[in-house]
Amino acid sequence: MMEKLLFLPPLASEAGAQTDSVIVNLHYLMIAMFFGWLAYFAYALWRFSQKRNPKASYLGVRGHATSWIEGATTLAETGILIGLALPFWNLFSNQFPKESDATVVRIAAQQFAWNILYPGTDAKFGKQDMKFVTSANPFGLDPDDPATKDNITVLNEMRVPVNKPVIAYISSKDVIHSFKLPNLRLTQDAIPGLAIPIHFKPTVEGTFQIYCAQLCGNGHAAMAGGRLMVQSQDKFDIWVRAKTGTTAASYE
Repeated sequence: MMEKLLFLPPLASEAGAQTDSVIVNLHYLMIAMFFGWLAYFAYALWRFSQKRNPKASYLGVRGHATSWIEGATTLAETGILIGLALPFWNLFSNQFPKESDATVVRIAAQQFAWNILYPGTDAKFGKQDMKFVTSANPFGLDPDDPATKDNITVLNEMRVPVNKPVIAYISSKDVIHSFKLPNLRLTQDAIPGLAIPIHFKPTVEGTFQIYCAQLCGNGHAAMAGGRLMVQSQDKFDIWVRAKTGTTAASYE
């Protein structure tokens, strides 16, 4: 219902409905404020017109109505900040699911693609070091680390099981990018030198386009080649088993 009201793409995440609700309520507030201030502006034009006030007054406003209006507006905006915005921010920033209960991936953006790393069947990522970074090893995984052996690295192909929390660590190899999934109402900047965690829970199976919401160079449009594939747990497990070991083999 919300996505139709906002002309947004179909919703495919658990927390996305709350995002839509915040956007809708803020739009209602802005509409109310727009017509409220428009009415006040019309009143001011009428009340202080030259016809009604042929002689200018240099004393200014003597009543306290404007002060009360400004005070009420400030209280309303403070209430929205404390009662709506901060709890919503806290939900997404601090209340992360346990990694043991989630699908954990690492995503490294580059000009102009998305590198996605999975821990493999042992649920452990290999050690990383900048000295190991190559075009074939974008995450700098240590090829001698036993945990690296079953890690999975794919390009522009992110897969996750449906109805299970996902934790993704977002970073960049070069310039600032922005990882965006409109259907999941999710956006996070990818900044070189940082691994910023995000979390979401997909609720609809299907294939969704990954966008870059930050202009990152002449080939920026190619970043839309990334795909998020949400599938059943069984299909995801089959894919993981089929891909396990392919990353280590590419370093040899």
